Amino acid sequence: MIAVTDWVRLLIVCVVFTVAAGAIAWATGLTTPKPFLSAAARAVLQLAAVSAVITFVLRHLGLVGVFLVVMAVVATATSAARTRTGRRGIWVAVAILIGTVPALALLILIGLLPVEGIALIPVGGILIGGAMTATTLSTRRALDALRDRHGEYEAALALGFLEPAAARLIIRYPAAEALLPPLDQTRTVGLVTLPGAFVGMLLGGAPVWQAGALQLVVLLALLAVEVAAVATVVELVARGLLRRASQEGEVRLT
Repeated sequence: MIAVTDWVRLLIVCVVFTVAAGAIAWATGLTTPKPFLSAAARAVLQLAAVSAVITFVLRHLGLVGVFLVVMAVVATATSAARTRTGRRGIWVAVAILIGTVPALALLILIGLLPVEGIALIPVGGILIGGAMTATTLSTRRALDALRDRHGEYEAALALGFLEPAAARLIIRYPAAEALLPPLDQTRTVGLVTLPGAFVGMLLGGAPVWQAGALQLVVLLALLAVEVAAVATVVELVARGLLRRASQEGEVRLT
């Protein structure tokens, strides 16, 4: 059990970090404090609720699959909202899952990931979350490029390129910028960051080598999943399946 004083210290630290984030954003004109206060409040409520749910889900393997599906649905909704793709946002689910499902299946089939909730939920969450981020960033960059460089797109059509091929010429490299964070994370692991899987296993008492081996597998799986997501986004945008409901380009943090 956590002592009352520990809870008090935890609360103070969380409030300080949240207020600092909002104050810096407001003082520098980046945005209002509201998104940070809202995000912190949601994080508290969601983590409390999820902690209670996971405690129950871990005891029933059948519910683990349901929980992973819920994760995928929330990831799809979040990415669709961030990219403002409206009803077409359902296509982001394809980008999120096209690499995630095979990666999880492979890890299970070769025996590296046990068919237990305590393993499937965190690893599945890491892969789904990474795919969601890559999908959101690559979709935004691709649609922005297609809008801002529409003249080049028209020129490619005039030269005889089909519409998908012309779009790929414009959006491929901007979309690939979404791969910079996972590439940097993989290149600097152990030197700059110690990711969650590694730290979690160490705190759980696992040998250092075992924690490192699992983290390596997760990082490389995550890299493959995110590359698959970005490649899928490029194809979906090029074929006109993924478009913004609104062509406004401002960044909304709320």
